[in-house]
Amino acid sequence: MSRSARPLTSARVLHKIKELTTPASDVKYVTNRNPRNLERLRIAYKPSGYHLEKPGRSYWHTLEINTSGRYVNADVKHFENGTILSASTSEWAIKQQLFKTNDTSAFVNLGQVLAQRCLHAGITEMTCNVEAVAGSKLEKLLQAVEANGISFKEPSRLPNTQPWDAYRHEKPWEVSEQSETSVTQNKQK
Repeated sequence: MSRSARPLTSARVLHKIKELTTPASDVKYVTNRNPRNLERLRIAYKPSGYHLEKPGRSYWHTLEINTSGRYVNADVKHFENGTILSASTSEWAIKQQLFKTNDTSAFVNLGQVLAQRCLHAGITEMTCNVEAVAGSKLEKLLQAVEANGISFKEPSRLPNTQPWDAYRHEKPWEVSEQSETSVTQNKQK
C-alpha cells in the first residue's frame, strides 16, 4: 500500500498537525520572562491613589522598613503583588555575621544585602517614604542602599499621547538621530 493510499488514523492526523504548527528551527521567538518589563519601559499602569492619602500610592515598588526590639526587616513591595523581596536581621545567614541584630552595623549590612538582592532581581528604582532623622541608624541603612546602586526616585510614567498633541515625549526604547549626533559630537570633543 502506498503512503497516500493509507487510511487516515488519529496518529497520522496528530503527526501532521504537529508538523504544520511547529515553527521552523531557524525562526527565533522571544519570550518575555521579565514581568516587570513594562515598568522598565515606563508604560505600565501606575496607580495614582487618592489625592488626600499620605504618603500616597503612586509607585511601582516601595521600600518598607520595620524595626522591632531585636530585629530589623526591610521589604520591597510591589503595588499589586505585595512583597517581592525582603531582608531581615533575623535570617540565619545574616544573623551569624552580626554582633547585634539591631545596632548601626546591622542596619548598614542589611542595606547592603537588600540592595544586592534588588540588583539581582532587576529592581534599580523604588520609592521610599521613610523619614529618617539625620545621623540615625535608619539614615545609614538608606545611605547603604543608595551607595550600592539603588535609586529612591522612580521615573514617571509616560503620558498617553493623542494624535492632536503638539509635543510627543521621547520613548525610552527609541534613540533619535538628534541625540545620536550630540553623543558623537561630545565624544569627539
